[in-house]
Amino acid sequence: MWPYYPDLLATPVPRYTSYPTAADFGPLDETAHIQALERVLGDVSLYVHIPFCEKICFYCGCNTGVSGREKRLQSYLSALHSEIDMVARHWPSGARVRRISFGGGSPNALAPVDFVRLVDTLTVAFDPVDPIWSIELDPRTLTPEWGAVIERVGITRASLGVQTFDASCQAAIGRVQNEDTILSSVDLLRNAGVTSLNFDLMYGLPGQTEDQLIDTLHRTRVLGADRIALFGYAHVPHIVPRQRMIPADNLPGQEQRFKMATMGYAYLVTHGYTPVGFDHFARPGGDPLAKAAMEGTLHRNFQGFTEDDAPVLLGLGASAISSFPDLLTQNEKNSGRYRMMASQQKPLANRGVVRSADDRRRGRIIEKLLCHGEAQVNAELMAHTACALQPFVARGLADITGDVLTIDPDGLPYARTIAALFDSYRAQPGRRFSSAI
Repeated sequence: MWPYYPDLLATPVPRYTSYPTAADFGPLDETAHIQALERVLGDVSLYVHIPFCEKICFYCGCNTGVSGREKRLQSYLSALHSEIDMVARHWPSGARVRRISFGGGSPNALAPVDFVRLVDTLTVAFDPVDPIWSIELDPRTLTPEWGAVIERVGITRASLGVQTFDASCQAAIGRVQNEDTILSSVDLLRNAGVTSLNFDLMYGLPGQTEDQLIDTLHRTRVLGADRIALFGYAHVPHIVPRQRMIPADNLPGQEQRFKMATMGYAYLVTHGYTPVGFDHFARPGGDPLAKAAMEGTLHRNFQGFTEDDAPVLLGLGASAISSFPDLLTQNEKNSGRYRMMASQQKPLANRGVVRSADDRRRGRIIEKLLCHGEAQVNAELMAHTACALQPFVARGLADITGDVLTIDPDGLPYARTIAALFDSYRAQPGRRFSSAI
């Protein structure tokens, strides 16, 4: 379906969940985050990071650790409650929380009672207005008690870390979970009131074949996933040491990964799913993400593609990132230092970047290219990137008409690579990212 040009995919590029990316963050004035927070008006989305899992998978690049030590987990929760209290003291009267998301790690590494206490603290601190609640979950540790909590809180959106149904691939990435486990998780969540259920899936896994990928997609469809995120496995052991457990010589090559991405896309769009960007999919007929993709109102933030149009995303917890129109900030990454700083009431957002007018302009172009496949580019910037764009235009992957750059249907797998041409930080040495596909 898509033409394969390996030379155009040779350079690793960011996933662009922000611009500038987190790789470009530097030390930040400790007052910057609070000052930005105090200026907030209108809708705000909250993201709460739980950096713990009961079991750590080899492939995972998330900021997470084993939740086995109860004392450490309780210490983290105490710090998180302290951060919420600190933020609430600076919370402006004109801000309205409309969405609250929990991610990690695995939020269900917490005891259900601890999660309920966290929800209560957030509710008291921010008085959310008819919020949409969402959560990421590990099916292996999803208990009936968690089902009751999800129903009580009113969580309607959930994402399951499935990755693959193939047993050999599961063993290779350290995430063994049989189909009955996934099925019981789906039933539990549907009975608890979850109306939008996402499956996180992966291609390019060690030893994975095209047939195994199609089988996983088929089982996912039969189980009724409303949304699917189909990611290419990013093997970066120089950044994520646990990935050294996965032998590089057992991974599919770039051409094989390209074929898998092509097959996955073709399977899902011919079996009732609306494509959302390159690697996300949603069922039409009511799903807000599918509607946003079709109506041109799609956005992209640290949680990926979203229909959320709130101008501010506030991150809570170790390593959590906050996005303001003119500022990106990140909390202390190390959970131990995060706990210490929170206990001493110290500012937690110690890295980030002030977004210049040029950053914001380039960020809009990158977002529109990834979300809508086209963007209006001013003459100066278009002239600056014209030479780099030429290989894509010459091969029918992109088109330039006046001041509008369009990614053609054949160019969809190259969207991140094309978007990266507008990234002024990409010229800096030492940046290491994952494969573009």
